[in-house]
Amino acid sequence: MREPQNRAADEARGIADDANGDGVIRVALADDQMLVRAGFAMVVDSQEDMEVTWQADDGLAAIEMSAADAPDVILMDIRMPGVDGIEATRRILGSVPERGDGSAQSDGSAPRILVLTTFDVDEYVTDAIAAGASGFLLKDAAPEELLAAIRDVAAGDSALSARSAARLIAQVRPMLAPHDGAPEAPTGAAQTRDDLPDPLTHREEEILRLIALGRTNAEIAEELFIAMPTVKTHVGRILMKTGARDRVHAVIFALSTGRVGVRELG
Repeated sequence: MREPQNRAADEARGIADDANGDGVIRVALADDQMLVRAGFAMVVDSQEDMEVTWQADDGLAAIEMSAADAPDVILMDIRMPGVDGIEATRRILGSVPERGDGSAQSDGSAPRILVLTTFDVDEYVTDAIAAGASGFLLKDAAPEELLAAIRDVAAGDSALSARSAARLIAQVRPMLAPHDGAPEAPTGAAQTRDDLPDPLTHREEEILRLIALGRTNAEIAEELFIAMPTVKTHVGRILMKTGARDRVHAVIFALSTGRVGVRELG
């Protein structure tokens, strides 16, 4: 059996191959510290399945460069002078169409954004996720963590562990309350959202719940006894139906509608 990290690398490489024709994940760097950019660039360029396409030293430059040459993944520092990483994330993701299948692709659609932070979970991270980022990573993360996060994000997954997602969601829990002011549903109690133009099927509901609980596509396939391509098809339809940008936003949707309780993620 292949190690999980190898499976993630294979999946991300396959997605990049479909998108770019060469199996390479195109990564951009936005950070105002030159040495930080140089360090990340060295790590990324050391991989056969990744390449750094451009570097920016502030948010405005990142917005302009992404518009001219959209990468698959952007490593975005939160704290930058002028336009910060949160606003840059919001503008970049608001100016191009979202993907419907959860994958990275270089076709003019939105890149995946992985925000960089000095602290594990702070208010800037929650703002970045709300702006559409696919996850966050500590700046002092080990190189293998950085590479795994890039591959996860390129494959349409989030770079949030279940425990990190639980802490993050706990901070924004008031934002997840039902809009009509009704009390939060009990942990695990499904509160079906009836205003979806195309309701989720029973199987899609099952898979959405497993996504929210932190399962990978491979784990979902094994648990439900279905093929990986079938899982990917269902995930793509879940993202399309719920309007979720990627898996981390699908988790937020599942929490906001009572399909999964915050305590189940910890």
